[in-house]
Amino acid sequence: MKTPIVCLAGPTAAGKSATTLAVAQRWPMEIVNVDSAVIYRGMDIGTAKPTPQERRQVPQHLLDIRDPAESYSAAEFRADALRLIEEIRARGRVPLLCGGTMLYYKALREGLSDLPQADAAVRAAIDAEARQHGWPELHRRLAVFDPDTARRLAPNDSQRLQRAIEVYRITGRPMSALLAGAASQPEDPYDYHTISLEPSDRLALHARIAARYRQMIEAGLIEEVRALHGRGDLHPGLPSIRCVGYRQIWDYLEGETNLATAIERAIAATRQLAKRQLTWLRAQPERHVIDCLAPDAPERVVAAIERILGANAPHP
Repeated sequence: MKTPIVCLAGPTAAGKSATTLAVAQRWPMEIVNVDSAVIYRGMDIGTAKPTPQERRQVPQHLLDIRDPAESYSAAEFRADALRLIEEIRARGRVPLLCGGTMLYYKALREGLSDLPQADAAVRAAIDAEARQHGWPELHRRLAVFDPDTARRLAPNDSQRLQRAIEVYRITGRPMSALLAGAASQPEDPYDYHTISLEPSDRLALHARIAARYRQMIEAGLIEEVRALHGRGDLHPGLPSIRCVGYRQIWDYLEGETNLATAIERAIAATRQLAKRQLTWLRAQPERHVIDCLAPDAPERVVAAIERILGANAPHP
């Protein structure tokens, strides 16, 4: 039998980080962060990165492993996560994968396709076209040569649209075809169980998202983005600066909008992110759903993990 591994997933602002601290009181846990934003150094407030005190309570992995000018792929995440799971288990502790980057979960559970590496020149050309015509127009063009990929992408999902167009221009084949025909990765020895924190009331989650982002602004998010903006080597084409909540403040610092509009756009973009995360999760029928708005949500998560681990759970 495969070893069960717990994945705590959910949309942004669902309370995943707080729940992990409750879980860590029950078992000797170590957290493997499944988050494409917390990997960047100097991006702490807008990513809701665990505080130093929280890190002392429970060991955290895949935090601050890249400079914002650097990239980090799903393939690198998969390799790092598998290595960390093995190391954590060798220490007699429980690995808990926690985060909301669904592409990373997909890479870990399903393996990776043999897609081409990023090409800076191709990406720069696509970005130039987007500035001239807008991402919705590039989405329309994508639908001509890769309708399957276009159907699953939003017209303003710039990062994924750029990648889909880039793949086609490099290979001459639609990304959907490459993904469908890709060879699967060697099977790993783990059985991944997803506990999904989902809201019973989406409007309540929206209120949480707005309140949390405004708290980030009060905590110094503008100054954090200003420090990144002032470096001179970063730009909106980088995955780090495209992170939700950062790109909008970046535009404000560039003089493209006022602060109030930037904040509202960031909140709207975060809501859209949460919608995409929930859509992905709801396509996973085997997940165990827990209402993130329930006052006893952490206790429910603990009970679910106890059932999953069974005899595999080490003693506290």
